[in-house]
Amino acid sequence: MTISIGIFVFDGVEELDFVGPWEVFTMANAVSQHLGKGPVHDVKLIADRHQPVVCAKGLRVLPDLTMDQCLRLDVLLIPGGQGARREAENRMALAWIANIAHKAKWVTSVCTGALLLTAAGPARGKRVTTHWSFVEALRARGEAAEVLEHHRYVQDGNIVTAAGVSAGIDMALWLTGQMHTPDFARAVQRGMEYDPAPPYGSEV
Repeated sequence: MTISIGIFVFDGVEELDFVGPWEVFTMANAVSQHLGKGPVHDVKLIADRHQPVVCAKGLRVLPDLTMDQCLRLDVLLIPGGQGARREAENRMALAWIANIAHKAKWVTSVCTGALLLTAAGPARGKRVTTHWSFVEALRARGEAAEVLEHHRYVQDGNIVTAAGVSAGIDMALWLTGQMHTPDFARAVQRGMEYDPAPPYGSEV
């Protein structure tokens, strides 16, 4: 059965927060098809409108569905970015997140997307993580049971939150292993040639 994955996008969303997981989940389809099987994921971008969403660094993307058109998902992913602070006050978006999360198998976030999950309710009282620069601000809200530092991603039940930006790739690969098998996730990782060795990492 194909797993439905919805990624909520909004003006000011951080590009790699959602494009990284998008690559993981859609590469999984390519790997599955290479193995002679059908696609395993149905991945959609969801927004409050059909018009282009302008991301944090200027990338423009067209959503596939509006929130009104999306009533149920197996996996919900909430990215972060400067726009997340505004969306945390958007009652319509928070209500939609809460409703979708109630029925979803997995509810996930990347970076400051954790703010929307705590504000909407699904991550309230849970252990979460977020971008290192937002840890104290999220702690100050008092909604999460604990905001952890120095973790690429944190699982608490069916809530999985990732740290900043590139950490969403790690979280999406781990989740792919949970939804399928670790060996399949490793094949996806290999297909992406994802083997981080950042420059300057050895300098002191």
